[in-house]
Amino acid sequence: MADPTTVPTGIQPNLPAALSELGAALLLPALLIAVIAYFCGCFNGAVIISKYILRDDVRRHGSGNAGLTNFYRTFGGPLTFVVILCDVLKAVIAVLIAAHIGGGFDPRMMPDMPLSTEMTVYYVVLFKYWAALFCLLGHMFPCMFHFKGGKGILSGGTIVWMIDWRIGLVVWVGFLLLFLLTKYVSLGSVWAGASFPFATWYFYPDPVIVLLAFLLGALILWKHRSNIVRLIHGNENKFSVHRKKN
Repeated sequence: MADPTTVPTGIQPNLPAALSELGAALLLPALLIAVIAYFCGCFNGAVIISKYILRDDVRRHGSGNAGLTNFYRTFGGPLTFVVILCDVLKAVIAVLIAAHIGGGFDPRMMPDMPLSTEMTVYYVVLFKYWAALFCLLGHMFPCMFHFKGGKGILSGGTIVWMIDWRIGLVVWVGFLLLFLLTKYVSLGSVWAGASFPFATWYFYPDPVIVLLAFLLGALILWKHRSNIVRLIHGNENKFSVHRKKN
């Protein structure tokens, strides 16, 4: 992974000034991406559909989680596919916007030197991870729904494919195998949260990107802390195609 402060041989930069200029250049796009991604994440399909279409609140039922699994267990029906669409689309939009901004980002540390392709790719990947963090924060802690949202698995699972298909394979193959073998959605989700940072570390060994990946993984695991306790004690709910009767 390219170092964004690297300069050609023979040029002696003022490193503190260069880093300061880079930080200032990153500030505006970082803030813009954070705001857009957060509010994309706040568009919680499970809450919106249950409250404004079904005139109920999914968070009052089952696990109390504003996510796909609890929505399906509580309401079932074709509106479940609308929830899936909402969670997927908001992640796609957030990451695509970040990638677009990253692709055009130029810190202008050396205006006469064009950005290399490697550095452009670096900023695209960096901004994708940054958008992923704030999209999940919006999903988990939506400001318009009293900061009570979902656990981020479907949106997060979409994001990993948007970042890198290789990381997507690591996360999703493990998730599906664990789910199919045990019928525990939460066990696959724990794998997703735990494996994502290490897959990132392998494919993108950049300290900033790895840090963002560990923050994302930690968010997923923290939101599943009650599921982890139930898994340990053997009383976690298994997934069933038949929704629970109220």
